[in-house]
Amino acid sequence: MTQVSRLPVIVGFGGYNSAGRSSGHQAYRRMVLESLDEATQERTILGLAALMNLIRWDGATWRRGDEALSPSACAATCREAVLNGTLVRRIESRFFDPDAVPAGKSVNLQPLGEPIRFSCLNRELPDPLPPGWQVEPLTDKESRVTLSETQSVLVAAPSRLAVQSAGQLPSGFEPGDHYRSLHHPRGLQMTILAASDAVHSIGIPWQTLIDAVKPNEIAVYSSSVMSQLDATGFGGLLQARLQGGRATSKQLALGLNTMPADFVNAYVLGSVGATGGVSGACATFLYNLRLGVDEIKSGRRRIVLVGSAEAPIIPEVIEGYSAMGALGTDANLCKLDGTETADHRRASRPFGDNCGFTLAESSQYAVLMDDALALELGANMLGAVPAVYVHADGFKKSISAPGPGNYITLAKAVALAQNLLGEQAVREQSFVQAHGSSTPQNRVTESRIFHKVAEHFGIEHWPVAAVKAYVGHSLGPASGDQLGASLGVFAHGLLPGIKTITQVAEDVAQGRLGFSTRDQLLTDPQVAFLNSKGFGGNNASAVVLAPNATRRLLAKRFSAAQWQAYEARLPATLAAAEAYFEAADRGDLQAIYHFGEQLLHDEDVEFAAGQLNIAGYARPISLDVDEGFEDLRPCPSPAP
Repeated sequence: MTQVSRLPVIVGFGGYNSAGRSSGHQAYRRMVLESLDEATQERTILGLAALMNLIRWDGATWRRGDEALSPSACAATCREAVLNGTLVRRIESRFFDPDAVPAGKSVNLQPLGEPIRFSCLNRELPDPLPPGWQVEPLTDKESRVTLSETQSVLVAAPSRLAVQSAGQLPSGFEPGDHYRSLHHPRGLQMTILAASDAVHSIGIPWQTLIDAVKPNEIAVYSSSVMSQLDATGFGGLLQARLQGGRATSKQLALGLNTMPADFVNAYVLGSVGATGGVSGACATFLYNLRLGVDEIKSGRRRIVLVGSAEAPIIPEVIEGYSAMGALGTDANLCKLDGTETADHRRASRPFGDNCGFTLAESSQYAVLMDDALALELGANMLGAVPAVYVHADGFKKSISAPGPGNYITLAKAVALAQNLLGEQAVREQSFVQAHGSSTPQNRVTESRIFHKVAEHFGIEHWPVAAVKAYVGHSLGPASGDQLGASLGVFAHGLLPGIKTITQVAEDVAQGRLGFSTRDQLLTDPQVAFLNSKGFGGNNASAVVLAPNATRRLLAKRFSAAQWQAYEARLPATLAAAEAYFEAADRGDLQAIYHFGEQLLHDEDVEFAAGQLNIAGYARPISLDVDEGFEDLRPCPSPAP
């Protein structure tokens, strides 16, 4: 008999990208802002303005500086700053000056007749001295150096970056300011806030959740692609000696690409459950989502937090991708537009005439729960993920070139949705979240895949979205950006248009696809397909079911009495989640950071008959473990 899979239900979602906070659909609403009603626009502007520290809530009213303003006046005053300080834009000085990026230039100093002499503080003298250096003391603190031979020196020579646009967190918002973040790389600061956002968005206290399951039925799967490459991570570690400094005790450990999972376990959830991080280039979020989905379907886990965090707006990373010809440079943007000044706001142009992708920072997390537990606890069903498919490309000539793997992943995803929801739902009520990286090669290959899959399944007009037009390409969390936008589409019915392009490029396959430069109003969308293509042949496609489609499927599995009990619990969950959204919209992000709290020790672990008890957890861990190998167990000994 085939084992029935549990359906992984999305019960919480949170994070931060250049469009804002993901929970409560704030970031999604920024993408479709002009298509929303006035009240929703006002709430979005106010929430972003508070996040960006343009205004503050004093407990009774909004204030900009010392001036008290009505919500409408406050939104009107802040609107332009919010619009200009979100989405893809020119790199801001809080990162570095893109016109004067610190760099070194190797110069050979050659004496012209007379030796070269200069003074130097004794504490700055190299030890050991380089060959050819003659040192004479001048004072107790200073010496004179004489060079009689040619010497190679490294001099500071700031340079201008060819790429000056990026998808940055909203201006004025610094994640590390919201908790005690000393020595934490930016990617891990974003992890703490994003995971906290996801947990609060559930609307059910975390303690209630862990009391409902065994400790080993919880899991966290999260990672980054580029690791933590700023000065507090691997970047500082690798540059320390060349810059005359020393590596710290934290840079190596905090630089690891598994730290986005480790930080969640250690400082947000205090989890002793399963953990790990899978990296798959730009498909990393979907790789971790697949792991969580498979774990829940199998019954091994009942609650899983999946996600990814990336903070790649660093000169070295930008120059690395630029050297590959992967990024849209200012010069090429100007060439496309026939201008002398690059339009940084429109740097990312999926499926239009484009010249490369735009790097971005983001951190996105989703909370999954099995269907039975979701009903039992009255969790809000934001959607469901029945499967994520991953396939490679086979033999390749270029590691970055596309291949056939994406045909497999997307075709299987559409086939599953058709088997679950029927042909009509797929043909008339589905949409695609394209990888849409904004490179000339991607626009051709991905659109061709979409067209051929649509043709095979009889889809006449398949709406296509590409959120990288708004938030840029965040590498690991990129599909998390897609997921957040898709949940917003289910809630509001608006598919974000590709507004950074004026028209679809001529070489894009359009026959059965619906590209639009305006937001599209969809009628009762039932399923979204998230598509991701990563360097090296890392292809992934996910099936995401809408909330109403999820309920219809689960109505076949659970009784009317179970649904009645669920409906009775749900209002309290929705009210708690909405209370958090309102607080977050006023600037109270409620970061969860437990450092040195509730620590577990040896005496907190107790063995009992066939089980293990952990302090703080209501339920024990069973030690009756066979991993499905019941038929291989030894036969019981015969009675004497």
